[in-house]
Amino acid sequence: MSSRAAAKVGHGLAKVLGIKLQYRNPTGAGQVDLTRGESAYSVSTADTFVEQEPTSLEWISQIAPTPRTFTNWAYHLFPFTHWIGRYNASWLVGDLIAGITVGAVVVPQSMAYAKLALLPVQFGLYSSFMGVLIYWFFATSKDITIGPVAVMSTVTGTVVTEVIKVLPEYKDHPNIIASALAVIAGAVICFIGLIRCGWIVDFISLSAISAYMTGSALNIAVGQVPALMGITGFSNRDATYKVFIHILQHLGRTKLDAALGLTALTMLYMIRSVCNYGARKMPHRAKTFFFISTLRTAFVILLYTLISWLMNRHHRKKPLIAILGAVPRGFKNAAVPTINKKLIKAFANQLPASIIVILIEHIAIAKSFGRINNYTIDPSQEMVAIGVSNLLGPFLGAYPATGSFSRTAIKAKAGVRTPLAGVITALVVLLAIYALPAVFFYISNASLSAVIIHAVGDLITPPNTIYQFWRISPLEVIIFFAGVIVTVFASIEDGIYTTICVSVAVLLFRVVKAKGRFIGKVKIHSVIGDHMDGQSGSFGSNDPDKSTRNLFLPISHNDGSNPEVDVESPYPGIFMYRFSEGFNYPNANHYLDDMVATIFKETRRTNPAQYPRLGDRPWNDPGPRRGQPIPIQPDKPTLKAIILDFSSVNNVDITSVQHLIDVRNQLDRYASPDTVDWHLACINNRWTKRALASAGFGFPTPQGDAPAFERWKPVFSVAEIGGQNSAAAAAEYDVNEKALRRQRTEEARSRSIGGDKADAIARGLDTASSTSGSDLALQLENSKAYGGGKGPRARVAAVHGLNKPLFHVDLTSALQSAVANVEMRGDGAVAKGVGTEGV
Repeated sequence: MSSRAAAKVGHGLAKVLGIKLQYRNPTGAGQVDLTRGESAYSVSTADTFVEQEPTSLEWISQIAPTPRTFTNWAYHLFPFTHWIGRYNASWLVGDLIAGITVGAVVVPQSMAYAKLALLPVQFGLYSSFMGVLIYWFFATSKDITIGPVAVMSTVTGTVVTEVIKVLPEYKDHPNIIASALAVIAGAVICFIGLIRCGWIVDFISLSAISAYMTGSALNIAVGQVPALMGITGFSNRDATYKVFIHILQHLGRTKLDAALGLTALTMLYMIRSVCNYGARKMPHRAKTFFFISTLRTAFVILLYTLISWLMNRHHRKKPLIAILGAVPRGFKNAAVPTINKKLIKAFANQLPASIIVILIEHIAIAKSFGRINNYTIDPSQEMVAIGVSNLLGPFLGAYPATGSFSRTAIKAKAGVRTPLAGVITALVVLLAIYALPAVFFYISNASLSAVIIHAVGDLITPPNTIYQFWRISPLEVIIFFAGVIVTVFASIEDGIYTTICVSVAVLLFRVVKAKGRFIGKVKIHSVIGDHMDGQSGSFGSNDPDKSTRNLFLPISHNDGSNPEVDVESPYPGIFMYRFSEGFNYPNANHYLDDMVATIFKETRRTNPAQYPRLGDRPWNDPGPRRGQPIPIQPDKPTLKAIILDFSSVNNVDITSVQHLIDVRNQLDRYASPDTVDWHLACINNRWTKRALASAGFGFPTPQGDAPAFERWKPVFSVAEIGGQNSAAAAAEYDVNEKALRRQRTEEARSRSIGGDKADAIARGLDTASSTSGSDLALQLENSKAYGGGKGPRARVAAVHGLNKPLFHVDLTSALQSAVANVEMRGDGAVAKGVGTEGV
């Protein structure tokens, strides 16, 4: 079926169903073909442009998947295929160094973190191995390192504790709980990534992430102090403040473990400080100091394992200090994860927090290092990567894993070149699983606690960063401290929920309570050096577009502009209003109530005697007391036009447009028997324009029996199509401008003389302005500024469609149109001397 036939069928069906295709378009100008030379647009050198509205089929075609969409989806699902074919020896060297370095760090860290999850230490090694081995297939980040992390391990330990309370049969097999949690969380995250909804992480603000990191670090560090000091007799998984109080109460129970734990923690900080100092003093040795600092964890663990062996070699059955004990060699816990309805129900309430923790750490770290190292990650693909890692890891005994900040930083500084470095790290971990279990036997719990405390210390947000937050957004600092306090006095999960919920609530409040601004006009000049742009001898003096320009500022100066600058009201009875944060159903009513209240305050009713009888008046406008005259308020103008700045609006909805219609009807009654012109500027979305046009905006409003176009003076914005842009043209423009100024001066002098001659001149000028513009066209044809004379003739075209004349490209053209139409109707008498030339 052809488009013409389809249109006929559609119009016939609309007629049968009673659908008004030109709803609220009193002019019927939606599809009228306007041509050059008509009253709508009379400059003969201009081309007609009728803007076509987007169609529903166009919208469907934009969002509907195509075969190419699925091809791209499959292509991007395995990013390693994009670069693996160009792998080279230089990349291999960088990956070997980074992979081995991270492997030396991840082995002791993963065993320490497994204890946070209330699991035997080998499960930390399993998680590290599977994380780095699987991730590189799906990775869009070369720096991120997947494995056990302190916060997720703590959350896993909480889940294990809660499930064991409900299902005590899993008390001897906590790894089953941890593996089931990893599978379910991984499946959810993988699904979100596969449907490409990675943008949901953008709802988590930086203040929420910082609060979660800081609160979690405090929670973990305080919880490790008992093991560091050898103190027992209470649970270290209570709220942070309770654990701290219990530590002080049981400080007298400190054991020999404290000697190893405190000295190990001191040595870790000393090595880092010495290396940082050495790198500053000897920059040429910075790389050496970096690797020494990076390997400090492995060095301290090996040193204190030796000390522990010397202390306990004759006390193997009853060690003097707490040690790890036997660590099985190989993957002894490889099995199909146990997933059942009873187990899932037991930890379902902890699942959201677990997913959020996995996503926060991984995506935030990946984005951060991507910006640092000049590449962009795909959040959805990263979700696929982390989801698959957690789905497959439990088959070898892994528990939930995510990106590690400390190991990622080490990997980046070590010079990693590609994600394949994860395979090198996996080989190092695999070597540890099979070759080092005998060495692990004597690792002291105190030294592992020192490693954990030292690692999480970097997660605490420093005071200087908090101060910078305060400088940027004081309210978010309050959110930050709220999250930290809740984490310290409740739990990590509650802290996460608090910061995210409060951040979203603040966002919604800002949207709902968005404040619009009434704006006015300021004529400004640019100052370059000691010259004002546009003056003789200054830069750009030949360009009239750069000499002066109009700027639109809030009349109240609440944008921080200089209050001494006089912001002019656009025109008596014309109001310009700027939306600040979109225009949708949450904030539409707030915007328009504020706008209408100000308009009522600063204007008077057009017809004060609109209600001749007291009984005709509405109850909310009772008027003066009986016998009192109706106040006229001659010092206030009547309402003529409203200009809305849509520069910050991308989409509108049914509710917001209906509010706008209601306000239009309300103000038309207020201005009766006149009507209010609505000019809309800076609309950047075709669908927004279509929605507003469907509601009758963008067209002149009929008044009485006269057609709308007969009472409307068109003002369009046009741009050149081709033409010349030379110094000669600019020079001729200056000459023409000077001639025009002389002509205006002579006209002003003749008007001051008065008489019939002045009237004749005025009538002649008026006639010239209302003609088809032939003189103007002739002048343009002969002007070099527009490609006339001997050069090619320039052509101009309307920037916006002629069929919606009250949609404007900018505020200047909107104000010109509003003022021109007010004065054409004879309403400008109250503002004598203010005309379109001032615009």
